[in-house]
Amino acid sequence: MKNYFNPEIETMPVEDIKKLQSERLVDQVRFVYDNVEFYKNRMDEANVKPEDIKGVEDLHKLPFINKDDLRDQYPYGLVGVPLSDCVRIQSTSGTTGRRVVAFYTQNDIDIWDTCCARAIVAAGGTKDDVVHVCYGYGLFTGGPGLNGGSHKVGSLTLPMSSGNTDRQIQFMTDLGSTILCCTPSYAAYLGESIRERGVIDQIKLKAGIFGAEAWTEEMRHNIENTLGIKAYDIYGLTEITGPGVSFECEEQRGMHVNEDHFIAEIINPQTGEVLPDGEKGELVFSCITKKGFPLLRYRTRDICVLSREKCSCGRTLIRMSKPLGRSDDMMVVKGVNVFPSQIETVLLNTGYEANYQLVVDRVGNNDTIACSVEWLPDNPPVDKHDKEIREKKLVAALKSMLGIAVEVNLVAPKSIPRSEGKAVRVIDNRKLYEESKLK
Repeated sequence: MKNYFNPEIETMPVEDIKKLQSERLVDQVRFVYDNVEFYKNRMDEANVKPEDIKGVEDLHKLPFINKDDLRDQYPYGLVGVPLSDCVRIQSTSGTTGRRVVAFYTQNDIDIWDTCCARAIVAAGGTKDDVVHVCYGYGLFTGGPGLNGGSHKVGSLTLPMSSGNTDRQIQFMTDLGSTILCCTPSYAAYLGESIRERGVIDQIKLKAGIFGAEAWTEEMRHNIENTLGIKAYDIYGLTEITGPGVSFECEEQRGMHVNEDHFIAEIINPQTGEVLPDGEKGELVFSCITKKGFPLLRYRTRDICVLSREKCSCGRTLIRMSKPLGRSDDMMVVKGVNVFPSQIETVLLNTGYEANYQLVVDRVGNNDTIACSVEWLPDNPPVDKHDKEIREKKLVAALKSMLGIAVEVNLVAPKSIPRSEGKAVRVIDNRKLYEESKLK
């Protein structure tokens, strides 16, 4: 028996998926043109009318939008319905600029819950499971999304939110949590904490649904081994709907996009050219059913690959790879493109855990990059010489991966601040350096 929540959609023939997408795209384009002044103006500027869009084959005619557009239209400029029809907002953190506030009608929330329910069922969830949600609640979409999906499945839902690790573990053991939902970095921390407390034999977890930050296959295996579970990826953005835009099945070879609600494209991030399936580029999404905050051709900045390759799970929904990095999070250090995920891969492949922090700086006109890495609690350096040898090995491994030298400093366990939400992996001081030069 396959794990489907909506088998009629999840296994729909590809031709029928595209037909459904075309019908919904045509309706959505007319809807946004008539109801959102921003879209009308943008389409008029591009000399595109709703009647020019007859199906998914015409999607490329529509202009892109990006996060700057969303910030410029804050708070109400992209709302597609009267505010009296909106029942909730969610918001980004606003750490990189003005907040993005997304609006939802009740139907938008019902769709979101369904998308998250599909993810939970794909991970083996049923009404007999106990879903332990320690994504943040409130304005962050993680908690509300998985909470709603769990309710839709009929599972017992523990709305734990983030933080208070002692309480998390207590409820996990006392109530028999079977599916864990949180960021991968917090899952790794929970696994570490559970092992330290010696209560792993009291944990009944069978699966975890992890998202909201980039994580590598090496980190997946580390979490699976530590917690004794199968770890599933989930993808989403506040701007689009939240978690559940796509989700992983038991094959763990990419995340199935909920194509009845979202159209995915891959483009060349420099030129905007649409790329064929199988090529790496920037992920673009169009919402074809959301009315409260309808986004068409939204540039996510996530770098990944789309594939229609047949999946053993039986789903026909297109798959997106785990994001390989972000076009805006990519660092250029000494002229080299550096993604934090590359650092993580090296550490996990050389026997360390993903407890690290990068500091990028500028001395004079030269970039510097340094990486603090925690040694394992059961394998500390025996002396200063041993520590230096280990650091040199990591320097060599990182240079082999990146092509540039990274200063490495091994530090004691727990000395790098832990995060119960998204981990802060990179501190880039170069902007401060540039600002100081202007003063």
